[in-house]
Amino acid sequence: MEATLHLRVNGQSHRLTVDPATPLLYVLRNHLQLNGPKYGCGLQQCGACMVLLDGKAQPSCLIAVETVQKQEITTLEGIAQGTQLHPVQQAFIDEQAAQCGYCLNGMILSAVSLLNENPKPDEAAIREGLERVLCRCGTQSRILRAVKRASH
Repeated sequence: MEATLHLRVNGQSHRLTVDPATPLLYVLRNHLQLNGPKYGCGLQQCGACMVLLDGKAQPSCLIAVETVQKQEITTLEGIAQGTQLHPVQQAFIDEQAAQCGYCLNGMILSAVSLLNENPKPDEAAIREGLERVLCRCGTQSRILRAVKRASH
């Protein structure tokens, strides 16, 4: 059964008619055409679907959209300021930390979430902050350098 829900995504309010149990990921991709969050495992284990909920990284593939109506939702598309990339995005480019792109959304949003809470993390804190995101192409060392660069 569909219902009218209100979401705040990337600083904009949206009124949508959807089944309240629909996963947030599907609403973002299919209704709002925000393709930063990716469908990966569908089990909240790979991090490809990561979004920021009130500034904290959370996987979106199993979260019912009705449960996030009162939260600020930020996707990869929403972290840049106009044409100015977020410092984490710029650091990923500078360190050439993107390769296949599978984990990129989750890594960047997890790094933003980490730096929101801890602006100067050490390597152990960075590893812990990114541990919910799987990288299968082997750019972990570049990703660690990118997050360290963004923290300066």
